[in-house]
Amino acid sequence: MKNPAISICAILLPALLLSACGANSVVISGSFPAPNIGKLPISLAAVFDGNLQDFAYTEYSETGQEEYYIQSGQSHIQLFNAILPAMFDRVVFVNSLEDASVAGVDAIFVPNIEEFQLALPAKTRLDVYEVWIKYNMRLLTAEGDYLADWVLTSYGKTPTETFVTTETAINDAAIVALRDLASTFALSFAQVPEISDWLANR
Repeated sequence: MKNPAISICAILLPALLLSACGANSVVISGSFPAPNIGKLPISLAAVFDGNLQDFAYTEYSETGQEEYYIQSGQSHIQLFNAILPAMFDRVVFVNSLEDASVAGVDAIFVPNIEEFQLALPAKTRLDVYEVWIKYNMRLLTAEGDYLADWVLTSYGKTPTETFVTTETAINDAAIVALRDLASTFALSFAQVPEISDWLANR
């Protein structure tokens, strides 16, 4: 007759091993103050499609195992929800270009994340956690025609002495990177040559 305890262990052990091998999940969360700048006299539809809303990045160990699974899509939406209404007279948030085309706005804004990079102290031998994010920003006319397409990069770091856990440090570095994006985007938007020309000719 089989020992019930041994049977239970035989069931639980593989599950525990699978759990131990899984990536640590980090959902980026923080606050984003609205920029204190003058509003541009235009109405804007911001398209947050699935690529942005569900954006996630997986960091692998040196042996190829999934180490950290970082979800940052919702934090980006939270950031744009904070900064866009401070920059423009009217902002409509939609999920697709089709929705944007019937929103009755002057222009359509489509942000996308092109690249996410994470540097961990264990790999870099530096006493900081670092996050780089590369974005493709696109501005279209109300009819969906091209106006401007430009790249922005943001950077954030968290010194090791300020963190409690690795997950917290990754989160904090990502929030610094997102705030860097907010500042750069707000200050540089009207300076993009194609946008500057469009604003001047309105």
